[in-house]
Amino acid sequence: MTLSVNTNTTAASSARMLNINHAQLQRSLTKLSTGKRINSPADDAGGLAVSMKMSAAIRRNSAVQNNVNNAIAFLQTQDGAMETYGNILERMSELKMLHQDITKSSSDKANYDTEYAQLQLQLANLRQEKFNNVNLFGTTLSPVAITEDGGQTVTLSTLALTIVTAAGLASLTVNRITTAISMVATKRAINGASSNRLQYALDMLGINKVNLEAANGRILDADIASESTEFAKLQILSQANSAMLSQANLLPQAALRLIS
Repeated sequence: MTLSVNTNTTAASSARMLNINHAQLQRSLTKLSTGKRINSPADDAGGLAVSMKMSAAIRRNSAVQNNVNNAIAFLQTQDGAMETYGNILERMSELKMLHQDITKSSSDKANYDTEYAQLQLQLANLRQEKFNNVNLFGTTLSPVAITEDGGQTVTLSTLALTIVTAAGLASLTVNRITTAISMVATKRAINGASSNRLQYALDMLGINKVNLEAANGRILDADIASESTEFAKLQILSQANSAMLSQANLLPQAALRLIS
């Protein structure tokens, strides 16, 4: 190697390596500080693209889970109203039998009719019940998405409650009451089937979310143990580069000593 004063190739080479190691050291420090392997597209352009898609899927999954939970709550409220509806019908059937008791006076039967009339009004009120301003009965609902891509949905049945019409207990027939009770029982079974399906779909959404988060973590998260080792190595190399650059800068002095 030529010994010169103007051009110090050794120092330039050492400085270049020092800059490279310093840049790598900064990237390693950033990874350790953030806990992320990818902090900019330059770290892993392809991995970042995949991670962004997975992150969006995870957020959609969370939104779908929320929607499914709301649909389940709607069905639970609907079933509660139908349970009450069925209880009223059972009371009506009881009143019908009590009304036929030959030992009851006209005033007694009038009292039964009064209760029957009030129960009819309550049945009418139940048919108008709402959940977050959405009618529980007789409303066609939008399909409930059960996957984060919206590819699978559950269509909830439109349930309507039968009106029990009779001017009084004397004109009310047992068959009309039992038919209404059977109708409510069938609709509650439909409601329960939909609730069960949505619950299983919710379980699957939870499983998918966990796996998506795990896959995204493998792409995005830094291996702290491995990165700590890399950081320690880069620190040593950077210190060594600094020392060698200092030594390289002293080389031109040898040329000066030759001419002094």
